[in-house]
Amino acid sequence: MDMMTKPDSKFKSIFSRFCRDRAGNFGIATAVIIPVVAATAGVALDYNRMVQVRAALQDSADSAVLSAANALAKNNNMSDEAALDLARKFMKAQFYNVVQGASGDTSDVPADEDPLAGAVGNIERKSSSAGKTFDVTLSTSYTMPTNGMTGLLGWKEVTVGVTATAQATTESKNALSMYLVLDRSGSMAWDTSTINAAQPTKPVYYSCGNRNNPRTCSYDVANYVIKIDALKLAVANLTTQLDTADPENKFVRSAAVSYEARMYSPVAFNWGSTHTLNYVQALVANGGTDSSDAMARAYSDIMKSSENTAHKNKNGQVPSKFIVFMTDGDNNYSSADTKTRATCDNAKKDGVEIFTVAFMAPSKGRTLLEYCATSTSHYYDAQDAAELVAAFKEIGDKAVQASTRLTN
Repeated sequence: MDMMTKPDSKFKSIFSRFCRDRAGNFGIATAVIIPVVAATAGVALDYNRMVQVRAALQDSADSAVLSAANALAKNNNMSDEAALDLARKFMKAQFYNVVQGASGDTSDVPADEDPLAGAVGNIERKSSSAGKTFDVTLSTSYTMPTNGMTGLLGWKEVTVGVTATAQATTESKNALSMYLVLDRSGSMAWDTSTINAAQPTKPVYYSCGNRNNPRTCSYDVANYVIKIDALKLAVANLTTQLDTADPENKFVRSAAVSYEARMYSPVAFNWGSTHTLNYVQALVANGGTDSSDAMARAYSDIMKSSENTAHKNKNGQVPSKFIVFMTDGDNNYSSADTKTRATCDNAKKDGVEIFTVAFMAPSKGRTLLEYCATSTSHYYDAQDAAELVAAFKEIGDKAVQASTRLTN
């Protein structure tokens, strides 16, 4: 019996120790956990990449439909097929430039190998008494391969899709209300550096005789354009832009106010620009400078509900609203700057676009106008009469150009 029980007892002891031994469990757990951790890390990396790719795809699609909408507004004879082809090419170039860098040129990639070639687009054209409207929509997707770690979960690729929509209207049919706020202070009677082309010289008279033989002599000097005359020419160019865009006076309303140390009576909003031009042509330069009341009046008048109603009754639109603020100097009191800045803040918050023009102005005046401008592209620093005229002409161009916006 003793000979038979000893081996059995020894076997049981070895088996018992084996069962209690945990030394190999870590290896088994590690073998199970590592793929899970790797897959999780892979998903995190791919998610970040997917967010970046989707943002690039959305940006490129947005830019593409804006480009196509603008093209249609400028050339409504363009076919839908041509506009959508333009959109696809624009989107493709921008997307791959962002995703693949400058070397990511896909111009030679065949359509059947291009992941963006399947972009689906649609164009809707609408006509009304207010003009033509073009709605461009583009939907596209991009299939992004995942990394090897995400592949452990069975996901070899992920598809990202976006949709973009833009709208454009023909440029001469956009309703707008524009208010001019113009400096007529004494410095506006000063010379500019621009010679008057129509009369390049002017005589200067002086007494050249004596008591017994009085007489008057003269000599010629350069005849420079004075600031107030340059302003009148600049406004004439601006109103020409408005009249060209709206020859029947159905979409454009304008008004104006002038100021020096005080605000002068404004000319009220009315259709077209003839009344505004006549008001400006009669301006005379004198006095100090305080823009606060004039800017407050312009903001108040342009925001009146009656202004929207006037457009609604005549053209059925809600008008774009613009203030053109011009000075050649700086305010005599800091409080005038503070009040003017507050008005500009309120106007911009309410969606009024403010163009500002500094005309040979000192630094303080330029600083105020830079602050009030809606953006840097809305601010002009004119150093002579020609630059002032060009600035007002460009403002007119911008005000009547096609209004394009994203609608999604």
